[in-house]
Amino acid sequence: MGRRLDRVNELLKREISAVIMRDFVFPNRLVTVNSVEVAQDLKEARVFVGILGGPGDGIIAELNQRHGFIQSKVMKRVVLKNTPVLAFRGDISVERGVDIVNLLDEVEKIPKAPLEDAEEEE
Repeated sequence: MGRRLDRVNELLKREISAVIMRDFVFPNRLVTVNSVEVAQDLKEARVFVGILGGPGDGIIAELNQRHGFIQSKVMKRVVLKNTPVLAFRGDISVERGVDIVNLLDEVEKIPKAPLEDAEEEE
């Protein structure tokens, strides 16, 4: 059942992304669907949304408020035995990744001591 759930997760991710891109406008924000986790009985789905460009609390709240609209649009294109109830959650993994890359760039700029082996050989 794992492979089937993976395929359903990926399909829902693509379709939910398309609905959000087509039917919602979030000025000065980049909203992406990072992943979808569907329960094994296909009755619930957690949708992890990444938001860049500022705080996303209002965006998550709006998506949760309009989850029925999004579900109806998605289920017109995806036929499943059960229609999963969508629950949107913020996903900060992208922000954490950007922070880590920035920190690594800063560490790279720090002067380094010469290697001891290189000094002994000269």
